[in-house]
Order: sequence, then C-alpha cells, then structure tokens
Amino acid sequence: MTRQRQPFVAFATLATAVLAVLATALVAASAGAQAASATEEKEEKAVLATVQRMFDAMRTKDTVAFREIFLPNATLVGMRTRPTGEPTVQVLTWERFGAFMAGDKRAAWIERAWSPEVRIRGTLATVWAEYDFHFGQTPSHCGVDAVQLLKTPTGWKIASIADTYETTGCPIREPPR
Repeated sequence: MTRQRQPFVAFATLATAVLAVLATALVAASAGAQAASATEEKEEKAVLATVQRMFDAMRTKDTVAFREIFLPNATLVGMRTRPTGEPTVQVLTWERFGAFMAGDKRAAWIERAWSPEVRIRGTLATVWAEYDFHFGQTPSHCGVDAVQLLKTPTGWKIASIADTYETTGCPIREPPR
C-alpha cells in the first residue's frame, strides 16, 4: 500500500509547486500590466495635452507655440467646398495655417474636442475626436479631427491633421467660455 501512495504524494507535491509558480507568475504579470497601464495613461495624457496646446495657440494666435508643437513639414488637410459648390482638397503647411490664423481679424479661434479616441503604438499616436469651432462666441463649423503625432526626443509633435468641415448638423453644445 505504501507504494501506491507515493506516486500520489509526489504528484500532489509537484502540483502544489506548479500552482505556486503559476500564482507567482500571475501576480508578476498583474503588476506588469498595471505598470504598463499607468505608462499608457501617461502617454495618452501627453498626446492629448499636445492637441490642447494647439487649440490654445489657435485661441491666442500664437505662432511661436505652433512652432513648438508641429513637426517641420507638418500638414493640415481637409475637404472644403469652393463658392461654386465644387469640393476640393485643401492642403496647408503648419506655417501657412499659422500665418493665416495670426493675420485673421475675426474674434479668437476657439476649437474644442469631444470624446477623443487615442491610439498609441511606440512613437506613433492618433487622436480621433469630434470638434466644434467658434470665432469668439459665434459658432462656425464642426466635424472630426484626425491628428497624427510622433514622439520625438522633446515630446509628442503633430505630423498631420485631417479634418471634416461641417457647417450643418452640428451638435448643440454650451458656448465656449
């Protein structure tokens, strides 16, 4: 009878050891996942802060701030409608957009993002967000911004922006402050 119990005892001891190793691995994996999640959240906040700095620079018409958040060859792309009703692709460098913004005599340019979706992989990030745009308190248009960013040694920089430009059907929201 002793011989029959020894294999069971050995199996039970082995099973206990395996379970202990698995439990330790699960705890370590959980801690690693929490650390990764904290890092991802930090990067997401940094990406969104870069987009917000762009909106802040637009509001104050600050071309120096633009220079700090855009990559040198960054572009802004969107479909626009000509006065004839014909759709056309508009492509602007960030410098040209910044110069237009700085020279515009209308009230402050106020753009606000809603429900941003951020995706990050390594040094590439994308922000997809609904937006509305006002000149001061006056609504102008709305749409979706798709912002591409790259992480550089000095932080996240905007590489390109594509947007829709919708003058009808915009959601009713509180006016900007």
